[in-house]
Order: sequence, then C-alpha cells, then structure tokens
Amino acid sequence: MILAPSNLGLRPLHPGHEPGTWRAPAALMEAGLLDALRPSDVTELSRPTYSPEPQPGTRLRNGPELRRFNLELADAVEHAVRSDEFALVLGGDCSIMLGALAGARRLRPLSLLHIDGHSDFRHPGNYDVDATLGAVAGMDLALATGRGEATATEWPGCPVPLVEDHHVIQLGERENRDADFAWPDVNETKITQIDVFEANRSGLSDIIARIDRTLAKLPSGGLWIHLDVDVLDQSIMPAVDCPGSPGLSPNDLQQILQRYTADLRCLGMTVTVFDPDLDPEGVHAKTIVEILSFIALQRGPGADMRQRGVLDA
Repeated sequence: MILAPSNLGLRPLHPGHEPGTWRAPAALMEAGLLDALRPSDVTELSRPTYSPEPQPGTRLRNGPELRRFNLELADAVEHAVRSDEFALVLGGDCSIMLGALAGARRLRPLSLLHIDGHSDFRHPGNYDVDATLGAVAGMDLALATGRGEATATEWPGCPVPLVEDHHVIQLGERENRDADFAWPDVNETKITQIDVFEANRSGLSDIIARIDRTLAKLPSGGLWIHLDVDVLDQSIMPAVDCPGSPGLSPNDLQQILQRYTADLRCLGMTVTVFDPDLDPEGVHAKTIVEILSFIALQRGPGADMRQRGVLDA
C-alpha cells in the first residue's frame, strides 16, 4: 500500500481554497482500510506543496512539484512490483496515475483500465493553453497517452507514451453525450470507450468481454487499473470534486475490480479523487473501504510477480 496524499492536479474552487484530496489516504485509514486489507507494507509519501499560482517553464498547475512527486511515486511503485507485491496506490487526485504508470512501465509495456466518470482527455489540442493553467487531474489520460508537455509525458526509464491508445480502456464517461463535451477528439482515437450509459445498458458480461478483447492485444504486458471514485453515481459518492449522474453501480464496479485485480497481469491500482473535506461524517470513506475490502477478500492467495510473468525468474 502506497499513500500518495496529492492535490496538485486540481484547481482551487475559489480564492484561498486548497482541494482536500490530499487528506484521503489518512481518512481511508481512519475508516478501517488498514485493518481490512492488512497489507504487507505501507509506504507513505510526504504531502507535496500546493500552489494556485503559475510556475516558471510550465503551463501545468503545480507542474514542477507534480513532476517531483510523481517521480517519487514511480520509484515506490517500481520497488513494490520488483518486490513481488501488488501496488495499491491511494490518492490523492488523478495526477498520481502518471507516477504509478511510470513506475510500472519501467518493467513492462502496459494496458490501462481507466475507470472514471470522465475521460480526463484535456490536452493542448483541445483547450487554450495560454488562457488557463492545465489541471492535470483532468488531463491524466491524455498525458499518459503522450499528449501534452514533457513535464508530464516524458518519464525516466519509460517510452513516450506510457500507454498506447489501443491498449487503453476508458470505462464510465458520463459527459460524452453532452453538446458541450470538453474533449470530443477522444472519439477519434483507438482508445476502447465504454461510457456509463452503454455500460449500464449492456451489462456486466458485455463490459468484461470488451475489456478482455483490448487486453488480448498485449497478452504478455502488465495491466494497471486506475479508479476514480467519481465513476459512482453522486447519490452514492458525492465527496469528489466533480460528482455526477448516472454512475456505475457499486456491484458492477466491485465485480469488475475483483476480476481484473486478480488477473495475473495486473501490477497494481490507483484509487483517486475522494475528498474528505466533503465527507465530514466519514460515511463515504466507509463506502470506499467496503469496495476495496471486497476486492481483497476475493483475491485470495495471489501469485507473486514471477508467477504473473512480470519479472524474469
């Protein structure tokens, strides 16, 4: 378990505001996650310094600090995987996906199962870079697939992109059918897209079949899972920066996560964007703990990474 208390990829909602996602790892621990999962090791990264101001040499919000933090996270993920451990990274905002992918990508080509209520595909080709700072929490999938400035696309020991379009599944987008959808060019890529409407209509077996077809394109590679908890309906998970409806059902989400965290190719998972400031009673933290506890119970005694085919014997 790697605790990544970052809020660097989020914009302030008003002057003086600092997003509370950095508190999420501690809140999940307080809600019982440590006792529920009993990880073999816990690594806690230090909270990075958030600034609402532009930084020299980048048009990404908190660009230099975000890169520094993600390089530290990449080292922690690489160490976990090399130690034959499944790396569960608790954020934090979605920008931590980049460091986690970089750490895993040093060892194997990757497929990515990106489970998120938003495609997070903002990049310089679909917004005015000069007019606004880029908030990486809304850009993580674009950056992971090589779109954007080098600060967040080029990582030591890794190729660009971290993940090829045709090895990505994006599950859960809920705004792509809106007339003002922010990044329609994602539809022109080879990313496998299963929006929330299609997922809820077609059902679990069809979702799994589509994911499996994409994973089959890289049978000897690793798999990383990214879970943004805003993929749940806002009636279930309102404690996020951008809640919405509809969402995946908790049961479908649990079944999907259980299946693919148990996949022998899966190296780890990021869990992001829960904001304890929006959950003063701790109710929604317990929902996340329940979901993750279910996955851990279902995994059973796992194979180490050599058995998974991730490391050479």
